[in-house]
Amino acid sequence: MSVELTDLLGVDLPIVLGAFGGVSSVSLAATVSELGGLGSYGLYGYSAERISETAARLRSETSRPFLLNLWLPLDDVADGTPEEFDASRHQLQPFYDELGIEPPARPDRFIPSFDEQIEAALAARPAVLSFVYGVPPTDVVSRARERGILVLGTATTVDEAVALEQGGVDAVVASGAEAAGHRVSFLQRAEDSLVGTFALVPQVADAISVPVIAAGGIADRRGVAAALALGASGVQVGTAFLRTRESAVNDSYRTAIIDAAAHSTVLTRALSGRLARGIPNRAVRAIEQGGHVATFPAQNWLTGQFRAEAARRDFADLQSLWMGQASPLARFDRAHAVFEELAVGFGRR
Repeated sequence: MSVELTDLLGVDLPIVLGAFGGVSSVSLAATVSELGGLGSYGLYGYSAERISETAARLRSETSRPFLLNLWLPLDDVADGTPEEFDASRHQLQPFYDELGIEPPARPDRFIPSFDEQIEAALAARPAVLSFVYGVPPTDVVSRARERGILVLGTATTVDEAVALEQGGVDAVVASGAEAAGHRVSFLQRAEDSLVGTFALVPQVADAISVPVIAAGGIADRRGVAAALALGASGVQVGTAFLRTRESAVNDSYRTAIIDAAAHSTVLTRALSGRLARGIPNRAVRAIEQGGHVATFPAQNWLTGQFRAEAARRDFADLQSLWMGQASPLARFDRAHAVFEELAVGFGRR
């Protein structure tokens, strides 16, 4: 099956870079593609113009296949009331004050529309379009196929994997609860969909006929070998690549990955309003203790204003430090070293 997935994706090895929302790097994505894997870039919050520019930059750095990732419209999203927005902004005021920035006003819209994003993504013609938080619409799958674009979906449960296969995706990323960042569950609450990679992957492989890409807790040759033994055809790796110098994270974020222990990460809604795995820094603890978290995407907008400034200043305590439970296995400083380590799990030396 790994050979089948390699042929499908047009890569040398079925090693997929995690698509990081907010900290994706053209350099890292292009490097992974050039090494023979599938470089990925997360487009959360990107305008159509920025999507087109990003795809052009990727093409200028690699002629190999790459993946663009989009969030599907979320059924449970509600912008919330102005009163809820103001209450959360008031609670977050100490962070704005600490960084010397103005608290943000409520925007006309928090994120670009999916329609404008998908038009730009399809026009960019990446080798692969991947989606999180649902099954891509039938017309999107059809239009992608017409352009020779493969479609991937992400599942956190067996039922989600079955729904994705029925929706026509070419492969499914089975994302275990160990994985970094947002839990992209869509059939049930994220809190009710926390299946570990070791349990999730073989059940998904048994339930669907399209290739399965294992994600969550994979950072070295042992994780690759385990994923293949469990029935996966490839792996998706995030945190191990996020630590490298080619990634877009700053030094304090990189240090947090290096210093993390397996038990260090938590699942929290504090920073975005949706459940995500990362390090519980001062911002996370204060927001959770404050007791008021606005709904997504309002909370993500409100915290995003100070998180961006904290990232610019390389200040870990007020950033979102998304990382997975295998962070202590992220040992390499360069992307090529990570790739070579993972490749050993596929029998390459």
